Amino acid sequence: MARGGFPGFGGGNMNNLMKQAQKMQKDMEKLQAELQEKEVETTAGGGAIKVVANGKKEIKEIIIDRDVVDPDDVEMLQDLVLAAVNEALRMADDMVNSEMSKITGGLGGLGGLF
Repeated sequence: MARGGFPGFGGGNMNNLMKQAQKMQKDMEKLQAELQEKEVETTAGGGAIKVVANGKKEIKEIIIDRDVVDPDDVEMLQDLVLAAVNEALRMADDMVNSEMSKITGGLGGLGGLF
């Protein structure tokens, strides 16, 4: 073993790696704050249901067109709302993953480390 540590991990390289990791952590914290403000919007039923979610995967708004509310077909309304909510959450997740990969360089799973 090389003097002073592990082979291939010289002091200068380790310091540089630590600086890069610290910068990545700060960038990710900033991005997470920004993502809380970003929103995605989706619709279902030809626009009869609109759902807005943010980067924290919180549903911020659900708008239901009066024309789709049929007391004799509540199941259809429930299905439309469910479809729109699930799509909004998927879109929010995709947005977060896309933005995080810009920082991590596609090194999947690093988001949970910081």
